[in-house]
Amino acid sequence: MSKLWGGRFTKETNKLVEEFTASITFDQKLAKEDIAGSLAHVQMLGECGIIPVEDVETIKQGLLAIKEKLDRGEVEFLIEDEDIHMNIEKLLLEEVGPVGGKLHTGRSRNDQVATDMHLYLRTKTTEIITLVEDVQRSLLKQAKEHIDTLIPGYTHLQRAQPVSFAHHLMAYFWMFERDKERLIDSLKRINWLPLGSGALAGTTFPINREKTAELLGFDTIYPNSMDAVSDRDFILEFLSIGAIIMTHISRISEELVMWSSQEFQFIELDDSFCTGSSIMPQKKNPDVPELLRGKTGRTYGNLIGLLTVLKGLPLAYNKDLQEDKEGMFDTAETLEGSLKLLAPMIETMTVNTDVMRKAISNDFSNATDIADYLVRKGLPFRKAHEVIGKIVLYAIQHNKFLLDLSMEEYQQFSELFGEDIYEVLAPEQVVAVRSSFGGTSPEQVQQQIQLAEGKLKQ
Repeated sequence: MSKLWGGRFTKETNKLVEEFTASITFDQKLAKEDIAGSLAHVQMLGECGIIPVEDVETIKQGLLAIKEKLDRGEVEFLIEDEDIHMNIEKLLLEEVGPVGGKLHTGRSRNDQVATDMHLYLRTKTTEIITLVEDVQRSLLKQAKEHIDTLIPGYTHLQRAQPVSFAHHLMAYFWMFERDKERLIDSLKRINWLPLGSGALAGTTFPINREKTAELLGFDTIYPNSMDAVSDRDFILEFLSIGAIIMTHISRISEELVMWSSQEFQFIELDDSFCTGSSIMPQKKNPDVPELLRGKTGRTYGNLIGLLTVLKGLPLAYNKDLQEDKEGMFDTAETLEGSLKLLAPMIETMTVNTDVMRKAISNDFSNATDIADYLVRKGLPFRKAHEVIGKIVLYAIQHNKFLLDLSMEEYQQFSELFGEDIYEVLAPEQVVAVRSSFGGTSPEQVQQQIQLAEGKLKQ
């Protein structure tokens, strides 16, 4: 079968070239966007008097018929028709006859495919924003239940200071809040319309790009036709944001894996989000957070891949840009799948509050508060730091923790110690006194939760 563009060629396309250059195996995911763009384009052509109104209606009905077949799974896409645009156009010609050839008036596949991807990312970005909010709600739900649950806070993966478990979870809420804001902001650049730019220089037909933008819900029209057909910044931005989101998903997944281990036992993941071993019957493996952590790498690769494709491209359109789609699809689908699993996994996990409480009672994470105690009694901080270091060393050598030391033992190191030191060292008190804005005290965590609830309502 001859190509729709084959007029100037004297030979059939080599079969290997046909297979190598075809994109229909993956860009068929843009079918609905391609039809939506075509419906708007043909309506604009009719309103501008570029093609007869009766032809507009015929083409519209043909496109809608193809969409219905698509919805029913009755459409077969062919490699020899190269891409989604040529496949849809060929189907349209079969549906309505030669009049279908008028649809491509005043446009090129170059501005057509760019429009399809803008439409696709606009939808996906909006859907992913909702999924990010679902994860935030699951974090918020657990946080509200565990304001008074205490957990060791870590730096360098060494116990540092006790914190509210709610405070720890809310750190991830704010990471995802920034992700959501980045996604929302990116919609401003996604919502630029390239259609009407032609192959690269515009068109000789008196089209109305503002009308097309209105029909498709775009806020802005590309003011430069060469930029319009070659711009993939909006995809790069999406891939970048996607990589950052997956970084945050990976970080909390790492903690879920650690916390659910026998060594920590801080949480237990619901059975429905774990798997077993084919040989060891006792195993309950946190496969979901492990795989979420693992899938992060592919989103990084998608970003680097497109950056590399774009880095040396001259204007305007080049076939290299066919490599922009698979990574975009993959990142979008990876984000959707990951976020859909993360939210219910967090919401259904069991928090072992007693184990967490025991952990903060058997460490030296309250040592900083002794230093602050001595500073308030007039000792310079650097001297207080030295004193506490010696006390910790003494306690370790005597197999004790700070609350186990007697007053006599404390006063060996400083006469400033009084009976009130034991109240200062109580884990609840250590957490309660950290009441600066953004701190881990129950009052500050409650205030933080209220702020977060307000963000979600917005």
